[in-house]
Amino acid sequence: MHHPQLPLTARAARTAAVGAIAALSLAACSPAVDVTAAKDAANPACAPMMVALPDAIGDSKLRKTNSQATAAWGDPSLVILRCGVNVPGPTTDRCVTVNGIDWVIKEGDPVWTLTTYGREPATEVLMDPDKISSATVLADLAAAAGKVPASRNCVGQEDLQNLPKSQ
Repeated sequence: MHHPQLPLTARAARTAAVGAIAALSLAACSPAVDVTAAKDAANPACAPMMVALPDAIGDSKLRKTNSQATAAWGDPSLVILRCGVNVPGPTTDRCVTVNGIDWVIKEGDPVWTLTTYGREPATEVLMDPDKISSATVLADLAAAAGKVPASRNCVGQEDLQNLPKSQ
């Protein structure tokens, strides 16, 4: 069987074109974000939340990460999420409710840590409020975070004033 030979220049041009297309498709894939998995990342209760995560938070697109039960948005990452972190106990830290989800907020400098309250496993979100709004982050993550059932809720000062008096 005889295969017609392409002239060398045509063969070289085709090889170069194939190489250029391969290089372009590889360049479009940004590397996975290196996120350390939480201690309880393998908890099956994380799965429903992970598949419900939004494709974007604000203008920041969801990116691939290299660890189970983690997510990142933005390039560079503006929001990092880890499911399976230690469940916060009673705390005097600020607790806010956004779209039915309670979050304990620890304001760091520059990174804030937002942790779901009353849900097991807990989910932690790291973000810089100077680069993305915490209200946007919590609103955009509420539906996914709600996939982990709540067993407790935040209690505020106003709730404590209505407690029955001790006998």
